[in-house]
Amino acid sequence: MKLRCAILDDYQNVAQTAADWSPLYEQADIVSFTQHFEKEDELAEAIGSFDIVVIMRERTPFRASLFARLPHLKLLVTTGMRNASIDLAAAAAHGVTVCGTSGRSEPTVELTWALILGLSRNIVQEHQSLRQNGPWQSTVGTDLYGKKLGLLGLGKIGSRVARIGQAFGMDVSAWSQNLTPERADEVGVRLASSKEELLESSDFVSIHLVLSDRTRGLIGAGELARMRSSAYLINTSRAPIVDREALIAALQNGRIAGAGIDVFDTEPLPADDPFRRLPNLLTTPHLGYVTKANYESFYRDAVEDIRSFLAGTPIRQLS
Repeated sequence: MKLRCAILDDYQNVAQTAADWSPLYEQADIVSFTQHFEKEDELAEAIGSFDIVVIMRERTPFRASLFARLPHLKLLVTTGMRNASIDLAAAAAHGVTVCGTSGRSEPTVELTWALILGLSRNIVQEHQSLRQNGPWQSTVGTDLYGKKLGLLGLGKIGSRVARIGQAFGMDVSAWSQNLTPERADEVGVRLASSKEELLESSDFVSIHLVLSDRTRGLIGAGELARMRSSAYLINTSRAPIVDREALIAALQNGRIAGAGIDVFDTEPLPADDPFRRLPNLLTTPHLGYVTKANYESFYRDAVEDIRSFLAGTPIRQLS
């Protein structure tokens, strides 16, 4: 009898064409789910008979309560090598192996700059005005050349964002709890003396940190109050790093000029969410990693993970 493999949250219905799944066909039936299951009851009912589940990033959390309702589950594959929405202890307790995949950081770098450029030149507003026969040139853009770019985090993504900022002629500084002068010098950016100094001195603040107990809520009302009223906040990392209600208030009150956000506490974003209506907020539906090359990498590795698991030699295990 064949195993059953579910691919969750395949929104664009491309998972099975992004990689060659044929090596698994003799052993498993592959089923893609293009709809998002918001409620655990619906999800448990849909995948309760599956032996293998492939998930995309943190789109669908796997908590202890869900593992308890999936008696057939043997292997959970997540795209990427880190997924804060999986309870790894619960997986182990239920005998479920969890594996990850490789991925690319370039797509998130590119989207970060799409948001920065979209905000600085009012791209969406001017596009809509043009399409609706509105005013010809209704805004005045914000220059990047000579402006200050502050990066919270200078890892693989942050360092690449920094180099592009330098190419635009921006003055780039960075800060994180673990950032050393040697690392800042290596990238060629100024090490800010503190988080507060970076926020107060930057025209654009971009977040590139891993979500952890130390970074959750790192940017709250106090931090937003330190930013310049003409400054912009960019978050393509993880939503809980920024206090949601504090950001909404800062945007509503004009405390900062605007924000570009790709990540949200609840995804997909509810229809009545304030983030859908704020005029000084540029939003994208968590597209940072959503590119052809990245999907090909994700799903190619997912197939490899499954084949290795079925052969008794799991690879890229998470713990």
